[in-house]
Amino acid sequence: MTQDLTLPAADGYVNVRVGAIIIKDKKLLMVGSRDFDYYYSVGGRIQFGESAEQAVRREVLEETGRELEIDRLGFIHEDFFLCDSPSKWGRPIYEIAFYFYMKTPADFEPVSGSFTEEGCAEHLEWVPFDSPQKMYPTFFRTEAAHPTPGIRHIVTDERNNH
Repeated sequence: MTQDLTLPAADGYVNVRVGAIIIKDKKLLMVGSRDFDYYYSVGGRIQFGESAEQAVRREVLEETGRELEIDRLGFIHEDFFLCDSPSKWGRPIYEIAFYFYMKTPADFEPVSGSFTEEGCAEHLEWVPFDSPQKMYPTFFRTEAAHPTPGIRHIVTDERNNH
């Protein structure tokens, strides 16, 4: 079995993650779960030996049931936060994530079949950019809504926001 890139470090963890930016009809495809009061990006941790591009294609297939092509890398995101999953509750996390814009075919209709780390079913939802619903990463609301050429590097520190 291949291991996800979540590595213990000091009193916390380092995650290496990918995310998919899937846009259709001015809405973002986001993931939700009854465990959390917010939406999060389609994606997950890179597995050891896998490139970021391989990981995002795998995660999109696992979470939507469809293979999508990568358009381009849009963001490299460094995030500091306190873990909110039961198994690592309150532990500091340093996460580096690669967010890819995906090509979304007109006939794209995702089918959710994924689960959280704790085994809770996840669901997919098309969320308008101007929705008041909380979403992570928070920069999706502004940055992904108005894509610019090139790759943006964003650093956030949410350790005191949870």
